[in-house]
Amino acid sequence: MFYSLTGKLIYKDEQTVAISCGGVGFKCFSTRKTISELSLKDGEVTVFTHLNVREDALDLFGFSTVQELDAFKLLISVSGVGPKAALAILSELSPDAFAVAVASGDTKAITAANGVGPKLAQRVIMELKDKIGGMSFISEESSSVSNAVSSVNNMSNTSEAVAALTALGYSQTEASVAVSKLSPSLSVEELIKGALKNMTLRF
Repeated sequence: MFYSLTGKLIYKDEQTVAISCGGVGFKCFSTRKTISELSLKDGEVTVFTHLNVREDALDLFGFSTVQELDAFKLLISVSGVGPKAALAILSELSPDAFAVAVASGDTKAITAANGVGPKLAQRVIMELKDKIGGMSFISEESSSVSNAVSSVNNMSNTSEAVAALTALGYSQTEASVAVSKLSPSLSVEELIKGALKNMTLRF
């Protein structure tokens, strides 16, 4: 029904924004990322929206990018994942990071979201793992993310290096992205050393 809203931001708090369009203020639930990006000092702003219809309410959800909206829609398609849980996950993970977490089976990254337990995280991964590689919300500019998703889905020989890095305390998402930047023709030891170097330089 609504694809987007463009107007003046007139209010925001930790969970919602309100945008005035044609004299009507539309309240949208959103992620921390979108809320932090929108400023009351800005002129005209745009959010991409999803209308959730319930028996007792019509709730509008707004996002600063189409990628975040698409990730939200994918999440709420999972059995047991409602809009509140989807917002919590996307408040912790960008769409790219979420894609890698699903592809690599990183339940730890998903359970970092408020109110999301291990069982729900496992269900998200189970239902979305086969779909995540071709999702439109994975940034075309983020080659490391796309490569990480592809390598994990294809169970390439980098999986041993990823497993070793997670044993050292890194999350599967961090390990997958770091290893994906290296040539899969390298030995496991070389992949581990190279990934550790990449992550050390990054931090």
